[in-house]
Amino acid sequence: MTFSVVGFDSGSGSWGVAVASKFLAVGAVVPWGRARAGAVATQAMAQLSFGPDGLDLLAEGIEAEQVIARLTGGDDEREHRQVGMVDRQGRGATFTGGSCMDWAGGIAGEGFAVQGNILVGPQVVAAMAETWLGAAGDPFERRLLATLTAGDQAGGDRRGRQSAALRVWREGAAYGGVLDIAIDLRVDDHQAPVDELARLLDLHDLYFGKPDPASLLPLEGELATEVAALLEKLGYTMTNALETWAGVENYEERLVPGKLDPVVLDKLRQAANTTP
Repeated sequence: MTFSVVGFDSGSGSWGVAVASKFLAVGAVVPWGRARAGAVATQAMAQLSFGPDGLDLLAEGIEAEQVIARLTGGDDEREHRQVGMVDRQGRGATFTGGSCMDWAGGIAGEGFAVQGNILVGPQVVAAMAETWLGAAGDPFERRLLATLTAGDQAGGDRRGRQSAALRVWREGAAYGGVLDIAIDLRVDDHQAPVDELARLLDLHDLYFGKPDPASLLPLEGELATEVAALLEKLGYTMTNALETWAGVENYEERLVPGKLDPVVLDKLRQAANTTP
């Protein structure tokens, strides 16, 4: 009832899962991960304990294939399970029980595992694996999303569409830098959940992405005058007006002292120009 990609990015030290299904709130069931350990997708007749138990084993440095063997070996319902996993070294592994509903199967390799069940056919995971391998230079979260999108466009779950999720774990990557969850986006009930997930990821990049240092504009001269006029039009005339407006609009992660992110400038212009 589900198709997913589990991945590892050595460049950023990130693990992630992207998943879609004709199932309500699939993000509450399938994706599990932990920085410095790995990531797990547990699906089909999902055994949720495979998530935390698998991560505990991965954190010990055990290879993904061996972890799956341990989890399924003592499970009387293993023939109904499906699991995808990448370990702390990025080694991928996937398992599909013999009683999973057709079509069911997966492909795993270095840095990834793709798998699905109740799919329109093997072309779904084939398209996902091809896309993952062809998107090696993309930002990790975009690579995960592109892989999931390829599966969706290849037909995905043969029952239809309902929910999708994208989760990424990286050490200290949460808002405020305390926890390890870098991205946690869910579409729980939607006619086009993968498309909606893409829209949410764009918003995540807008609000929590960091500006490109090479693109920053010196906040001085004519630009400073324009920004002050735009802020005044929006009713921000106090000291630190830009910081106050950015805080209200949730753009504070993109502020740089003495500089201006073109993304923030574009949003400020849009806001001011739509104000009567």
